[in-house]
Amino acid sequence: MNRSSHSNTSTGWREWVGLPDLGVEWIKAKIDTGARTSSLHAFDVTEFSREGEDWVRFAVHPWQDSREDAVVHECPVHDRRAVRSSSGHAEKRIVVKLRIRLVSDEVEGEVTLTNRDEMGFRMLIGRQVLRRGFVVDPAKSFLGGRAPRETRRRNRGRA
Repeated sequence: MNRSSHSNTSTGWREWVGLPDLGVEWIKAKIDTGARTSSLHAFDVTEFSREGEDWVRFAVHPWQDSREDAVVHECPVHDRRAVRSSSGHAEKRIVVKLRIRLVSDEVEGEVTLTNRDEMGFRMLIGRQVLRRGFVVDPAKSFLGGRAPRETRRRNRGRA
């Protein structure tokens, strides 16, 4: 599952990615070399304990301009970190580990959970994932292919 850093896969500045652990086949992500950790738009974030371990339950809206098709997921809390946003605002975030399908590869990455409702993308892919053998071409988009037409229409708020 973890890529070797010996081969490089090109990615554009934005890509359709998959989150197999959540059953999300398609979510549009911005590739962000300025961010250390990837982040995912999450809401209804609830921490709880399971067999003495810290867990989190959260929901995700996979479509950019829609509140439809929310996906709920539970997983162990990997870490908690103070993260500074591009606007300079610092917040404490829960970090989980998720499998991410990017272009033609699948890697496990650390992902912070945050409210990205006001952001243009539901997900950011940061350096911790990219350093596993991805090269970003800022002049390109969707090198991993586009989501099916119906998915793209839903992402734009049109069913």
